[in-house]
Parts: sequence; structure tokens; C-alpha cells
Amino acid sequence: MRDAAHILEEYHKIADLNKGNKTCLVVGAGFIGVELATEIEYFFPQVKLTIIDFLKRCLGPLPDSAAEYCSEYMHAAGIAEFYEKKYAPDDPAFWKDIGLEGKADKEYVCIGVKASNYFMPKEVLSDKGPGGGGWVHMNEHLQVELKGEFKDGKEVRGELWADGCVFAVGDCNYGCIGNPKQGWVLPPIPKISYPGEEQALHAVINIIRMDKKKFGGHGCLTSTTMVKTWWPWGAGMFATSLGPHDACFVMAANEEKGSGYMVNWWLPAAIQKEFIETTKIDECKDGMIGWMIWYFVHHTPVHLWGRGRQLAPCGSTCCGWHP
Repeated sequence: MRDAAHILEEYHKIADLNKGNKTCLVVGAGFIGVELATEIEYFFPQVKLTIIDFLKRCLGPLPDSAAEYCSEYMHAAGIAEFYEKKYAPDDPAFWKDIGLEGKADKEYVCIGVKASNYFMPKEVLSDKGPGGGGWVHMNEHLQVELKGEFKDGKEVRGELWADGCVFAVGDCNYGCIGNPKQGWVLPPIPKISYPGEEQALHAVINIIRMDKKKFGGHGCLTSTTMVKTWWPWGAGMFATSLGPHDACFVMAANEEKGSGYMVNWWLPAAIQKEFIETTKIDECKDGMIGWMIWYFVHHTPVHLWGRGRQLAPCGSTCCGWHP
């Protein structure tokens, strides 16, 4: 109820901006900021929108083709874009540089992510990372581990925390294992929904296998060998909405800046994203169609591209996600 009330409150604030032809600044031109700006422009066309970013263009880590497509849409929609601008709301020169006479009537800051792991002991939380750190360290099995330390320029991994019985998946974890100097054990994974769901599946299977090893049960076909997680193939897919009737879809992106390919755009991409959202909600409601679609997504028999698992732990070419 609190979230619904907040959404309704923001709706009325933007509606008031629209009635008064007021100004709105969106800070951060990643896919979240771009989606917010274009949604406001479509449904509240009288709001005077400006979007900024400290990078040279929007959609910083994604390919140039996607950035150009989104920028062309925003330009055509009358959204003012300013890049290589540092957000300085208390500096009058900042507002003048982005073409506003004084502060915007409304600001939305859409930059970065922040850890909310205050309930975890500090010895398992990172000192670095997005938002100043605070992310849960995990190993290749997604078990929580103590943060490591550097000795002679090399990182020494920490030991398991809570006897390995606690797992960290999705937004709460550090998102990577290792470091670029020594070579990634697991490269940084985007903090978006698909990797979180995939990691949750990995963790559940490992819990079942760990439980069988300690206490037995789960049938004779259940392995007791915990499987290592990987960089999910779906983590490189980004669908960026540009209002309800336009979008662009990028796939095969990775931790390298500018990687990936824009493979779908305009109305087909908007329909694709609507299909994804509708079927996902249906799955959350235990609907048969949504369940069948998304069960297959996380149990793909063979990954022919990307970094998905090619062989199951048993050596077969199935998905490997039987317990």
C-alpha cells in the first residue's frame, strides 16, 4: 500500500507540473532515466523536460546504435539533452549551462544503485562498488563469504560465512568475483531482474544439493556436488522503452563498454517489451502461459551463444538444473 500511495503521489505531482507548464530535470541518462523522461513526455506533454548525464551520451555502457536511436527520439520529442555535465544543484552556473533559469520545478535523480545490506555484518560487505560499497561478498556457489584482503598486490579470498548456509543473489551481492588485474573469476553482472532470477535458481539447486550431502534424501538422482554460477546469457539483454509505442532492444552486451547489438527497435520492440512484462506478471500470478514461458527461459536445454552453461554437471548437454 505504501508503494501504491507513493506512485499516486508522484502522479499528482507530475500532473500539476503539466498544468503549469513547469520544468523537470532527470539526472542520469541510463536506460532508467531515458525511460522516465520519455514516459513523462508522452503522458504529460506540457512538462518541459531536460535530461543530463556525466558521460558523453545516453545509455553509457550500451552500443552506439542504441544510444543514437534513443537520443534521436528524445530530440524529436523536445527533451533537452546535456551530456558531460556534473550534477551540481546548488551551483547557479549549473542551471544556466543546461538552459534553465534557476532550479527545475521537479528533479528525478536516476544515477547508480545503493546497497541496502545494513542488516549484514560488515565483515561480509564490500568496501568498494556502486554507491560507495556495502555489497555482499559471495563465492562461485553464491554462498556469502568474508571479504578478502590484498597481500603482495594479490587478492586473497575470504572464508565462508555462517558455514556456507547463507546465499546472496541479485541486487544484494557484489556482482562479481575477482578483479580485472588478476582476471575475473566472474565479471561484473548488471543489477537487473534477469540475473537475479537466474542466480536464485542456481542458489536453490545448490541448497538442495547441500542438504542432501548433509542430511540425505532428495532421491538417488540428486547430485551432492554444488554447481558454480556463471554470467547469465540474459544479463546482456536490455529493453529500453521510449514511451508506450517505441523502444529499442539490445542483446549480447557484457561488461565491456559499448558491447552488444541493437537487434529490435520502434513498434516491434515496444510490443516485445509489453509481451515480456505481461507474461512475467502472469507467471507471478501462477498463470499457466507465463509459467510455461519463463520456466523454459531459466531451464534452456542448450545455450548456443554467450556465457551460459554448455554442459550439465553430469556431462550431458541438458540444462543441468535438475537437483
